[in-house]
Amino acid sequence: MAYRTTIRTSTGATPYNLMYGMEAVLPAEVKIPSLRILMEAKLEEAEWIQQRHEQLSLIDEKRLNAICHGQCYQKRVARAYNKRVKPRIFTEGDKVLKRILPVQEEAKGKFAPNWQGPFIVQKVLPGGVLILVEMDGQVFPQPINSDM
Repeated sequence: MAYRTTIRTSTGATPYNLMYGMEAVLPAEVKIPSLRILMEAKLEEAEWIQQRHEQLSLIDEKRLNAICHGQCYQKRVARAYNKRVKPRIFTEGDKVLKRILPVQEEAKGKFAPNWQGPFIVQKVLPGGVLILVEMDGQVFPQPINSDM
């Protein structure tokens, strides 16, 4: 219940509110009635139905609002991340190590080395792509993305 009734930072609304168009009634509010519960209890059935239709007609607006809020949130997160990221600039002749990714054959268990090399940067291509050469002059078989 707590997850559905807590306002999410990414949407600015509760998941329950986005789904049903109204705030959830907590069990504590049923036992000890809140002002909202008392107001709904005094409504006639026709008035309650009309009020509920009005709430449901506004649900699309609430969802669009949540989408806009989510996009702003993504921009804020990206801006905060990009503040800390420093671009890596490689030049030909630099000595580098290559990370061994878990999907590669060299990755065998948690005590296996995380890095492979050293290599020398033979050529820098646009987009952060590097052509590497081993120390003995043998060209590495595939280009490497420097962002990884």
